Amino acid sequence: MYDIKWIRENAEIFDRGRARRGLAPMSTQLLAFDDSRRAAIGELQRAQERRNAASKEIGAAMKAGDSARAEALKAEVAQIKENWPALEEAERYAIAELDAALASIPNMPLDEVPDGADENDNVEITRWGAPRDFDFTPKEHFEIGEGLGLMDFEAAAKISGARFVVNKGGLARLERALAQFMLDVHTIEHGYTEVSPPLLVRDDAMFGTAQLPKFREDQFSVTSGRKIDAPPDSLTEEIVPTADYWLIPTAEVPLTNLARDSILDEAQLPMRLTAGTYCFRAEAGAAGKDTRGMIRQHQFYKVELVSITTPEQSLAEHERMTQCAEKVLQLLELPYRKVVLCTGDMGFASQKTYDLEVWLPGQGKYREISSCSVCGDFQARRMNARYRPTGEKAPPRFVHTLNGSGVAVGRAMVAVLENYQQADGSVEIPRALHPYMGGLSRISR
Repeated sequence: MYDIKWIRENAEIFDRGRARRGLAPMSTQLLAFDDSRRAAIGELQRAQERRNAASKEIGAAMKAGDSARAEALKAEVAQIKENWPALEEAERYAIAELDAALASIPNMPLDEVPDGADENDNVEITRWGAPRDFDFTPKEHFEIGEGLGLMDFEAAAKISGARFVVNKGGLARLERALAQFMLDVHTIEHGYTEVSPPLLVRDDAMFGTAQLPKFREDQFSVTSGRKIDAPPDSLTEEIVPTADYWLIPTAEVPLTNLARDSILDEAQLPMRLTAGTYCFRAEAGAAGKDTRGMIRQHQFYKVELVSITTPEQSLAEHERMTQCAEKVLQLLELPYRKVVLCTGDMGFASQKTYDLEVWLPGQGKYREISSCSVCGDFQARRMNARYRPTGEKAPPRFVHTLNGSGVAVGRAMVAVLENYQQADGSVEIPRALHPYMGGLSRISR
């Protein structure tokens, strides 16, 4: 979220950043909203000052025996009191109008981010590992899982509908092993602190990491029988739509919000947090995409990485976080490539994003398995997360936040099934997972 003062002082830079995302200029509109806000606040302040002054003048007039003036002043105060609710409403509306507009604006891309319209303009940075040569036609993961009798989409559909799966036996064990393996790598080798966070969060938490208000349709809300889908009756409700709780779309939400409304000491930074959680996404904008299999589901398991750091450290932390996610794929011996997303494909809160795309032989292409993003102070401003610089008397500064998948467990299982499949339909277990599979080195029917 942007500081309107910064936009006022850097209107041209702001509009240029929007243009790189393919968006129209907006500084003039925002500054007009800010002018209205300032005017409404000023009018209310002047009315308050006049009311206080007139109240004192009433006493002086009465003491001087000037009853006519005292009565006139009383009438003036009464009129101010009568107008007061309208002035307060005008101020509230002007503030909400500006806040709603600011909340809808995506983060500005860093200068080094390549310009582009969509995923076709992303730039490949590097590749790791060579795709395996098969002496048979490789199958897709759902064909392998169903062939093993351990992946059941029909049963899931009876229980919950489309975009769910029931994994059983060796595949259920594999999913658990992958998550446990990733958490061990990140905590033991990479120094992240494991967290077990809530899966249900409130409005402010979703707003803080920018899932709300823009991406409301992609979220699952949880209510206690209270209807929440009525049109909002105020701009305030447009800023933060109200539900009892929201199911987290990623552990980024609770992990990043651990710094909300806090002033951290610089010595505490960087904070590196990880969590393995189920995540929930409505996939409202994904109609017709990946309808078969586990690539795009309403419920999935993911190991998340979050860093909270200083502005000076954030870009180096971004490189480090991405390397941590890469290490997981390297240990699993899964071929992948790293790309930097262009301005037209990067996320709403991101300044710069690396995607790791794992090779899926069944599909014959690379598919995203991790996104690692640096957000600058964009989220920190939304959640008022700050730190106090060591040895400085300056006021607290906003932290920088980063998040990444370390990695998506379901997609990692997809990659293992496809890359380690055998001609007889069985699947070998990557060596790195053997200690987590209870001695099982192959999954067979």
